[in-house]
Amino acid sequence: MKTKIPVVRKELLFPFIIITSLFALWGIANDLTNPMVSAFKKVMPELSNTQASLVQFAFYFGYFFMALPAALFIRKYSYKSGIVLGLALYAIGAFLFYPAAVNAEFTYFLISLWVITCGLAFLETTSNPLILSLGDRETATQRLNLAQAFNPVGSLFGMIIAQVFVINALRSDDYTREAYNALPVEEIAVIRDNDLSVISLPYIGLGLLVVLIMVVVIFMKFPKSIEEEKISISDSFKKLFANKNYVQGVVTQAFYVGAQIMCWTYIFQYVDNLNETQGWSLTATYFNVAAMVSFLVGRWIGTALMKRINPSKILMLFGIGGVVCSAGAVVLPGMAGLISLVSVSVFMSIMFPTIYGIALKDMGDEAKIGSAGLVMAIVGGALMPVLQGSILDWGGPGFSDEKILGYIPEVNFSFILPLICLTVVAYYGYSTYKSSKI
Repeated sequence: MKTKIPVVRKELLFPFIIITSLFALWGIANDLTNPMVSAFKKVMPELSNTQASLVQFAFYFGYFFMALPAALFIRKYSYKSGIVLGLALYAIGAFLFYPAAVNAEFTYFLISLWVITCGLAFLETTSNPLILSLGDRETATQRLNLAQAFNPVGSLFGMIIAQVFVINALRSDDYTREAYNALPVEEIAVIRDNDLSVISLPYIGLGLLVVLIMVVVIFMKFPKSIEEEKISISDSFKKLFANKNYVQGVVTQAFYVGAQIMCWTYIFQYVDNLNETQGWSLTATYFNVAAMVSFLVGRWIGTALMKRINPSKILMLFGIGGVVCSAGAVVLPGMAGLISLVSVSVFMSIMFPTIYGIALKDMGDEAKIGSAGLVMAIVGGALMPVLQGSILDWGGPGFSDEKILGYIPEVNFSFILPLICLTVVAYYGYSTYKSSKI
């Protein structure tokens, strides 16, 4: 009888729990930031949809900029040092929201977000391969999916914080776009100062939490067995670029992250358009929370299925499901389209860690450098939302100024981009499943 391999061995359980908590920590930052595209657009109506989407560009570009330096840093020093430095940058970026609010400069907020994600790049570049190494290789992808399942828990907290402490407290949201613009300049300035302070406070509080966690990590002991023998950097790059499975995985990850950020960012504009055109009074955050709950449920189901089904096959099937739901968000009217958009999250749930695990399968020390490429791929979350924002600007500042094919509002049509991205994910699942059967 074959001995069952544990996902996490008992002696590695404590470090696994500590590192897994970091997944929730960057989930908070991600989904506290997603609604800020809509929030800044309301507080600063002079911003176009494309300019407001620079919030996501600044946030996710930090991953691309810092991932490789982070990989080289942890390779030279240790996983622990990478985590501590990542938490320090995270806290500094969060505290920079205070001077950004005082100066009322949109650019300063973008810089603050960029510094935060430079820290997150360290955390993700470190934590993902560290989780893969905390146990047997056969259960590595399953273990990473388990750890990543706590990321949406943090995301839910981020969404709730954004709704309760930011969106509900914005005074500029009490006016229609026309009424707000018609206010006296002095009154607009007062409202803007208030609202920018409202936006900054959750980030400052988050910075304090990060400092506390950093202190805990500093005094925590990491198992020495996880630090493997190093090979030269040039050899690492040669092995990585020669690995077709890895290279395709990096490209696929960029498309996946782009799809995820677009779906979770522009659901606010999707709901706003329904409210304007249908006369409804829906709260976008509730649907975003529903998407995240669906994502969490999908992650647990997908992780359980991987005990019996090849991860690549699950990735392919979930990719196809995501494509179908994205198509529904584009072509279905009213509530049906919104439900389809929410449902995309069920199928996106297992994609990031599964792509990650498949791409880094059977790697040794080069996984640290390889991890950087997969974290750099998060830049898809910086580029794709800007492209989607430009589609929303086709007909003007509204969300349905122009109808595609005569009946599809531009905000609905913009979700053709996630559809294309998830098609790439489905193909990667198919190609890696096919190669694994050879």
